[in-house]
Amino acid sequence: MNTMCGLCGTFGTADHWTDGLGEGAALSPSAERRRRASVANEVLGHYGLKLTEWANRFTLTGRTGKSAVVDRFGAIWTEAERLTGRTCDPLDPAVIEAMEARQRAGGHG
Repeated sequence: MNTMCGLCGTFGTADHWTDGLGEGAALSPSAERRRRASVANEVLGHYGLKLTEWANRFTLTGRTGKSAVVDRFGAIWTEAERLTGRTCDPLDPAVIEAMEARQRAGGHG
């Protein structure tokens, strides 16, 4: 179901499956967006991208300074691919292996 913003008149998109309550249900919406950005950064870092929560939205920034403002968490991967010019697959075995290697080394997952 699409919804329209009452202030700017733009259409939003339907909720994405990643917008579920998850373990952050007890967090404020802003804290939940920051938590999601932190988790997504474990994957996005593999592509040279960083995600931050800003003003009820997400900002995705690449190493070259290119950036995109993303309203919905589910749209992050599409913007990541647009910014990098390549497929960004969080289930890519190379991405998973890099995350596991960081975890074994004592870093974040």
